[in-house]
Parts: sequence; C-alpha cells; structure tokens
Amino acid sequence: MIAGLVFANIDIHSYEEMVDYHIFGDDTKIFGKAVTVHFLVNEIFMVFFFGIATKEITESALPGGALNPIRKAINPLMGTLGGVFGPAGLFFLLAWVFYGGGDDLSIVANGWGIPTATDIALAWLVARIIFGASHPAVSFLLLLAVADDAIGLGIIAVFYPDPEHPVAPSWLLLVVTGMAAAYIMRRFHVSHWPVYILIAGGLSWVGLVKSSIEPALALVVIVPFLPGPHTTQELSEEDGREFEHVHPGGSEPVPAEEGEELHHVQAPLDAFEHQLKRPVDFGLFFFAFMNAGVAFSSITQVTFMVLISLIVGKMVGITLFSWVADKAGFPLPEGMGVKHLLVAAIVAGLGLTVALFVAGKAYEDPVFQDPAKMGAVLSASAAVVAFIVGRILRVKDGSD
Repeated sequence: MIAGLVFANIDIHSYEEMVDYHIFGDDTKIFGKAVTVHFLVNEIFMVFFFGIATKEITESALPGGALNPIRKAINPLMGTLGGVFGPAGLFFLLAWVFYGGGDDLSIVANGWGIPTATDIALAWLVARIIFGASHPAVSFLLLLAVADDAIGLGIIAVFYPDPEHPVAPSWLLLVVTGMAAAYIMRRFHVSHWPVYILIAGGLSWVGLVKSSIEPALALVVIVPFLPGPHTTQELSEEDGREFEHVHPGGSEPVPAEEGEELHHVQAPLDAFEHQLKRPVDFGLFFFAFMNAGVAFSSITQVTFMVLISLIVGKMVGITLFSWVADKAGFPLPEGMGVKHLLVAAIVAGLGLTVALFVAGKAYEDPVFQDPAKMGAVLSASAAVVAFIVGRILRVKDGSD
C-alpha cells in the first residue's frame, strides 16, 4: 500500500501505465473486459483471496466452530447492519454540518455509500495480527466484512449504477448453476478441490461478470460446498462405507480396505487453503500496490467526512448493534467479549480500496472525488488505532 502511494505520487503517469498495462495486447478481452494488470489482480487473483476468507467462515460454522450453531452468526450479521447505518448516518450528519444550506449539499450527500465499505483483505490481515490467527474475533470480522461488502455491492448496483454496464440479474442463474454443480460434486464425494474451483467456480465467475457484479466474490458461494472433515465423515456414513477416525487437525477420512494400511488425507476444504494460502498472502502485496496508488490532492471537508464516518461511524454502529444483539439473546462468539468487539469494529473502519472504488462511482467531479479518495486512503490509520487500542485492552491470544 505504501509502495503504491509513493510510486503514484512520484510519477502518477508511470503508475497508471503500469496498472493499466494490456498484457496480451489492446485487442485481448474477456467478456468485454481488457486484460490489464489491474484486471488480473482485482478480478481473478482476488477470487482466491475471497475464497480463502470464505473457508475461514465455513470452518467457523462447522461443529465446534465459533459460529456454530448458525444462531451464533446472527450477532455479526447484526453488526454488519450497524456497520452500514452507523457510517452512512454520520456521513449525512457531517454533510449537513459542513455543507448545510449550500448548493453542494445534495452533491456531497451522494457520497454516503463510501464509508459503508470494509476492505476485506486488509481487515483480515490486520485482525490476524491484532487478535492472533485463530481468535474467534477474526471469523466474526470476516463474516461481517463479507456481508458488509455484499450489501455494498447492492448499494453500488442500486444507487451508483454504471450506465455503460447495467446490472443484468438474469445472469445470476449461472451462479446458481455453479452452486448446484458444487453440491452435486460433493454428493458424489469428489475429493479434489480444483474440480470445484474450475467448474463450479468458473460458472459463478462468468455469471457475476455477465451480471456486472464484482466477480472477485465468485468463490464465496462455492467454497462452503467443499467437503470438510466433518462433512466427509457424515457423507461416508450415509452410504455405509467405513472410514478411519478424523483427528482434530482435520484430515479427510479415507475408505478402509481390508489389509490396507490406514493413512490420513486432507479434506478438500483444508487442502484448498493449505495449497493456496502462501501464494495468496504473497499476492496481497500486488493487490495493495495496484489499488492504493492515489495522487495526493487538496484535503477538504469531504476528506474528513469520509475518514470520520469510516472509523467513528463503523466503531459506534457495529459495537452498538452487536451489543444490542448480544443482550437480545444472540451472543458474541465464545471467547469474544465487548473489548474484542470494540477493536474489531475499529478494524472494520479500513475502507481503503473498496471505498476508493465507491468514491469513483459517487462523484464525477474531481473537486469532490479526489478529496473523498484521500479520505478512503487515510482510513488505513484505523489499523494503527485498532493496534493501539488492542494492546491497551490486551485482546490478543495469550494476553493476560
């Protein structure tokens, strides 16, 4: 992220040429989209990041996970609503404070969708550093962020439509077909994760592209169908086959043939993460570099409106809604208290790349668009705030 910012502000033209470089020539397109470096990173590579993130959520929803039974997912979903209404409401309030009575009020207020976004990639990385990789707050934040961005995509489609590429909901039937294919493969005990990704994931990706909806989310609806340790054991019992014991580490049970020595094999869900985790972690550098390169421009009230709405609005909205849900009988994940909730809500204020995208949709005039983008970039400071508060409150695994 820092490298992208520095490069963009030293030579913005070279940066833009690099990001928009047509790898296979100007005439090469995929479903009408030019195959640029930005396209490969944002719409193909990020598919796998969101897939890994979904795996974390799926695992948390399995028996013994932080979000199982499913009733436990109600709290983070309520927090998601707070993460939308809180910053949007604060943005409208600040717009009235700074621009009330002026001719620009309606124009500025149109940016209310910018602070509703959460950058899943960075929020996930920051949360793992602050809480520890296995802390239930990470899964809580992941589910919240994915749901938050799903709502954000709806906001973009409804309130900030692209006249050149209108949303085509009928193509979502292809996504449903991909889900059906993944379900059928699971029922037939297909044990190789690439088959699910290439066939079911491919159908989902094409469906989202043709629907003019963010294709990076293609695996979000496919990964939950990959058999995990518990799922494969249950399926094996249905057809009467004998399988070896599933150890806590999560290996897939395999058929026990007479005279054959038993051995452990990873379940498709675990193998998917194990084989892609390092490449995805490495690729996140390029994702941040390609998306955070915004040239510094004049900082106006719009900058502070976006920044304050993201950090303060998210913190107050998520904490309040989740706290109310907890009191209403929908508890936080086991091992997660109010202090963890507060810090997770601050981390959710990392709007950054998603907020940058929405800012480009909300404002056409650079007078408002550039300061709004600066606010989105400066929301990276939420990580610093969350880290400091997290250290003070001792929220990390192993802290006293």
